[in-house]
Amino acid sequence: MSSALTPPNPITRSDISRVVKSFYSKVRTDPQLSAVFAQSIPADHWPAHEDKITDFWANAILQERRYSGNPLQVHRAQGHIQPEHFAIWLDLFDQTLAEILPSQHAAAFSKLAHRIGASLRMGMEPPKAQGIPSLG
Repeated sequence: MSSALTPPNPITRSDISRVVKSFYSKVRTDPQLSAVFAQSIPADHWPAHEDKITDFWANAILQERRYSGNPLQVHRAQGHIQPEHFAIWLDLFDQTLAEILPSQHAAAFSKLAHRIGASLRMGMEPPKAQGIPSLG
């Protein structure tokens, strides 16, 4: 998968790790997201979750191949994550990117995050009633 950040890639795995750790630190204190994440990630599992998400972003940005999984399937399986949570998530993620990365790198990372977030949100929305197609 080609991303808006390659080549040449100005973001390092260390940058990604700093973004992920800072972001999830904010998530744990966010009035809306903290409860959502607390239902899914026990306190002692945060380091492993952050490592996995760092692998996810390193896969998407750096084409590393350490991440394997299906994010949509994982989010659906939780049962309590709603499509509207993604807008809150993305706002907080954008704030984190702006704090950590130079503006052009933050903008490119944000663009990728918004594309992935929109896809996840759409995948979480209940199917719309289409009705029965007319044959006549």
